[in-house]
Amino acid sequence: MQTQILGLLTPMMALLFAATFAVFWRAGRMKRHVLGFAISYVLFAVGFLITHLLPGDAFYLFHATQVLYSLGVTVFLASVCERAGQRLHLGSFAVVYVISALVLGLTVNLSDDVGPRLVIVNIGYGAMFAMGVTTLLTARRRNLIDVAIIAVMAFQAVDFFIRPTMTLLFERSIPAEAYRDSIYYSLIGLVLGVKSITTAMVLIAATITEWTTALRESSERDALSGLRNRGSFEETVRNLLPRAQTEGRALSLVVADIDHFKKVNDIWGHQAGDQAISGIGELIGKMVRGCDAAGRIGGEEFCIAVWNCENDPAHRLAERIRLAFASLRHSGLSDDIRLTASFGVATARDGETYEQLFARADAALYKAKSNGRNRVENAEERRVEEATPEPKSELTELKRAVTG
Repeated sequence: MQTQILGLLTPMMALLFAATFAVFWRAGRMKRHVLGFAISYVLFAVGFLITHLLPGDAFYLFHATQVLYSLGVTVFLASVCERAGQRLHLGSFAVVYVISALVLGLTVNLSDDVGPRLVIVNIGYGAMFAMGVTTLLTARRRNLIDVAIIAVMAFQAVDFFIRPTMTLLFERSIPAEAYRDSIYYSLIGLVLGVKSITTAMVLIAATITEWTTALRESSERDALSGLRNRGSFEETVRNLLPRAQTEGRALSLVVADIDHFKKVNDIWGHQAGDQAISGIGELIGKMVRGCDAAGRIGGEEFCIAVWNCENDPAHRLAERIRLAFASLRHSGLSDDIRLTASFGVATARDGETYEQLFARADAALYKAKSNGRNRVENAEERRVEEATPEPKSELTELKRAVTG
């Protein structure tokens, strides 16, 4: 009876941690990697329960737990890597799982000894954690929490590689029917419990840190557009400029302004104007990367600092946003009305301050306005490009209204 109760401690802890991460994700409106932590702990908990409750000599025991543990490890590592801005190579994980499952199937059919099965599945999990650590090491950011996460993941990999082999040195053979009475089974309960708690504590600390940062940043956000407010944006760019020059990276600035915005307010009302600002703010937020900074710096004026981006890609980004905004519907306007925006692009030069860089991008924006609006002008180009023709359906009615 005591063994049964102790065996339930690890899955109960895993479910508790799953609930904790689910609450963080829901209450803090946090990113999906936090939900991924919750899902992975649920998968681990179900795997622990199956291991503990199914008959030890059931031929499907190791197959069932391998599916759940492999899914749990994959979701877990994908979430950890996504948190660091990295993408896990899921194809490699699928290959590891398929190879492990095939070899496991052979050992189940050939022998009643669970020792080889333990080595096979644990080496598979170890390989997955090792790939996760390798992916994390390629991430750019590396603060104390990131180092702690990498250390915990590395410990997981080492444990999965070494523990089964070391245990089997003391217990040469483990018949399936005696699995739950083995030294290995007693040891694994303790080890999994310790690893589960240690890993969860590190990730909970990381999640709380992210939540605190999100709360602080929410005070630096413009409520209407969802982007940074002017003060927060300018402070960010002033910090990025010297960093870009030190690291030898390009930093480009894209300035955007909604065309005929005053007329929009005058004709359709300020609520329609607010809808337009909200729409372009949401659009910009979706089209920039996490390493970029975007802010609303005036009534209908926006600015994007594009990190590690040369002039041509920044120009193309502005063009994509321009085209997307020109086709965007606005709830405050008629269905056949489309708004447009003009853009100016500049790329930082050596020793240039934020004020100097912004002045050049703003001058390019002014040129776009002067040359007919709904276009992108580049401060780094001497030639004046031909204006992109406005689609008939975009501004015909709006121009009629604002010029009449």
